[in-house]
Amino acid sequence: MTARSLADVVKAYDVRGTVPDQLDAEVARALGVAFADVVVRPDGAPGCVLGHDMRDSGPGLVEAFADGVRSRGLDVTLIGLCSTDGLYYASGSLDLPGAMFTASHNPARYNGIKLCRSGARPVGQDSGLADIRSLAEQLLADGVPSGEPTGAFAERDVLADYAGFLRGLVDLSGIRPLKVVVDAGNGMGGFTVPAVLGTGAGLPALPLTVEPLYFELDGTFPNHEANPLEPENLRDLQAAVTAHGADIGLAFDGDADRCFVVDERGEPVSPSAITALIARREVARAVADGADPADVAVVHNVITSAQVPEVIAETGARAVRTRVGHSFIKGEMARHGAVFGGEHSAHYYFRDFWFADTGMLAAMHVLAALGEQEAPLSGLMADLSRYPASGEVNSTVADAAAATEAVLAWAEGEGVTVDRLDGLTLVHAGGDDDPMWWLNLRASNTEPLLRLNVEAADSVTMARVRDTVLGIVRG
Repeated sequence: MTARSLADVVKAYDVRGTVPDQLDAEVARALGVAFADVVVRPDGAPGCVLGHDMRDSGPGLVEAFADGVRSRGLDVTLIGLCSTDGLYYASGSLDLPGAMFTASHNPARYNGIKLCRSGARPVGQDSGLADIRSLAEQLLADGVPSGEPTGAFAERDVLADYAGFLRGLVDLSGIRPLKVVVDAGNGMGGFTVPAVLGTGAGLPALPLTVEPLYFELDGTFPNHEANPLEPENLRDLQAAVTAHGADIGLAFDGDADRCFVVDERGEPVSPSAITALIARREVARAVADGADPADVAVVHNVITSAQVPEVIAETGARAVRTRVGHSFIKGEMARHGAVFGGEHSAHYYFRDFWFADTGMLAAMHVLAALGEQEAPLSGLMADLSRYPASGEVNSTVADAAAATEAVLAWAEGEGVTVDRLDGLTLVHAGGDDDPMWWLNLRASNTEPLLRLNVEAADSVTMARVRDTVLGIVRG
């Protein structure tokens, strides 16, 4: 990266790079100035709120970014250590734009920034991030302002308020006692779980016995990568669940905005099944509050299981399908006033949380659903695991467009409908002795990869379609 280019740092949805060669104090200060000019001042806000995860580079980058904001005469409220959804809570409750310094599950040498407008509204490539990048590049070329900052600076602890707010959305006080193993992966779950599910923030005890794994905050991730999407990073949790005879296991990623679930047998529960479960609960709550089910919407992306829109339809609510990515989910939720949104990557979004994603609130919904009845989690989820799925399979390709068209040419003889909302989606409706299947093939925005997801009515069909398509893609 040259001093005049942030192309490798400012991504489609956030800022992400290695410290200090790509992301250092000078770049952070320039981004702070640009954030102030592009987002904070046009929002009419007096300032912004800043937080950071457990990475060692966080406080220094926050200080530089804050100086950039304050150099424009705008105020900064620092909430210190927090999860990403903790920052969204602060942005929503204080009605201020925000910046969360995190690189989520990336290795220790990385850091980054997730930006939002007042009320936790997203800032992405098409909603201000491209302009922030352009202005920051200009500032780096011309010289970042270095005068004494004039905006005010304040510190505020929001952890207890965040915990209390979440408890107000999902009441766990009356559920049956549950033993819960939580793997925080040395990330921010180790900071938020004791506050929300325990008594660390001064709230009353819940009927939960929490067995902690890797709650020590450590941005070097000494035990395993804080990315539960990778199966090997769930192995310690799976073993602990069975060893403790626990009712459920929860795993959070580095910044604790995603939550993954393991049942009492140590088996991972599909994020699509969790999406369907929470959708049922949120629709039921809206109906109990007087809403007509036909007026209730739930958003899901193109790679969630076919059972997700099925379950939503069974509740009488409307399923809204959109592209992969938080800005698309949040945008559709706002347009439709949707009560909930889910992605197969284990991001879960709630209308009552400013349409933002929160892994902790999703975990609380699962705990409530489990604790409100007597069946084990595997039994509770049995009707929400309807179709065998491949999971996301990545292939390195030289020409993603050509490989995609080759798959489409093969599918023309398979009797499919074609959808290009996000990549290529092919649906074979099936019939008697002709099993249903669908696939989505999407190119990565940042790497020479094609991402394949396949689902079918039975495992034989799923494997046939998966292997056929991989054979075409990989040549």
